Amino acid sequence: MTCSRLVIAAAAAAVLSGCAIIGGSGTPVPGGGLVVGDEPEAVQAGADVLAHGGNAADAVTATYFSLAVTYPVAAGLGGGGLCIVYDSATQKAEAVDFLARDAVHGGRYAVPGNVSGFSYLQATYGRLPWQRLISPAEGAAAAGFPISQALAARLDDSQDVIRLDASLSGEFMDESGHVKPAGTRITAPDLAQTLTLIRTLGPEGFYRGQVANGIVAYANSQGGALSAAGLAAYRPQRETPAVAHIGNQTVFLPPLQIGAGRFAGALLSRLVDSQGQVSASGGLGAPVAAATKATLDAYHLASLPRDLGATGFAAEDPGGMAVACAVTMNGPFGSGHTAAGTGVTLAAAPDASQAGLAAAFLTPVIAVSDNTFTLAGAGAGGPNGTAGIALALLKLAQGQDVTAPRELAPTGIEPYDTVNVIGCRNGICSAMPDPGAHGMGAAAGGQ
Repeated sequence: MTCSRLVIAAAAAAVLSGCAIIGGSGTPVPGGGLVVGDEPEAVQAGADVLAHGGNAADAVTATYFSLAVTYPVAAGLGGGGLCIVYDSATQKAEAVDFLARDAVHGGRYAVPGNVSGFSYLQATYGRLPWQRLISPAEGAAAAGFPISQALAARLDDSQDVIRLDASLSGEFMDESGHVKPAGTRITAPDLAQTLTLIRTLGPEGFYRGQVANGIVAYANSQGGALSAAGLAAYRPQRETPAVAHIGNQTVFLPPLQIGAGRFAGALLSRLVDSQGQVSASGGLGAPVAAATKATLDAYHLASLPRDLGATGFAAEDPGGMAVACAVTMNGPFGSGHTAAGTGVTLAAAPDASQAGLAAAFLTPVIAVSDNTFTLAGAGAGGPNGTAGIALALLKLAQGQDVTAPRELAPTGIEPYDTVNVIGCRNGICSAMPDPGAHGMGAAAGGQ
């Protein structure tokens, strides 16, 4: 896409508008499992897991590890993220924080969180064998996968980053020094070997031993400060989600002590009164845009990088579990440095430049009404993603239909801010990818 980057100080009314509507339509399914996200190959991997008896936790785990192969610009093994889980059987919600963290002694590279986070999520809530969920990603990396339109768009904008890293350029550039186009089949053998160790050994295969040693050795050779002890000690944090009452909906958000929770909470507080009623009347787009700008102004942000290297996805299953996740590399391909022999591109340390801003706009949410799941989705990549989620929640609270793609605000003005949602109405659920992007919504066993 050729949209220009938002200059926040001058674009209040443009936050929710888009350039062109591109991408898949929603997939309505009565009572079936659904997955939605930015990259079709990974979404299909999650849907296949649902079709073979997995639940929502299994589906997002398979989706994530496939994204690490097919969409590493935003979801590499070196990054981190957040998930919200809701289980209607227990009527409980949990937030899982596995954001990439600064190393104890600083430096340009972050301590990765994704492998640990999804391992915890699947071990706690999933029901399929771990190996079954890693195998699709491992196979794609080893045998090859086609570059999707979603990845191709981001590769084109990340050429300068790719060109400076031997591993990335070897995978994504042709002999003439241009990024490979959509449809090109590529492999990632080093990443496949790392995924083999993760499949067979679990997170220990990543945070200890051969892969960890390779990451530490590379980082330190490049002036980083990662340590074997720091990797081995990484653990996700289990948190109580923030809760917002919007109309008759109970909405679970990232915890307020996390930047993403603070930003989303501040935005919603400008749109919903203390009684949970939507304060805006008439059309909702303009009030959400104005509230987004006001919230950004309060953070004194005049502009943001074009691509913060993030993506969001969600799944729900017939058993009443929903999971929404968002992950980031803190910039496209993170630090732009891949640890030799591992296929792991390292995320930028959160305190490096504006890299840490990416986590503030990760907005996984789940909404329920009378213990019935009504929405699961995630905004990611920037304020437009969070604004898109806010708009969907307000429409839901006002009784509007949120199961049609046209009801989801396109975030295409910012090509790498996206919002992906599964919405339900009268027992019918629909998976709706961002209409301004190249993602997909898929049902269990189909598209």
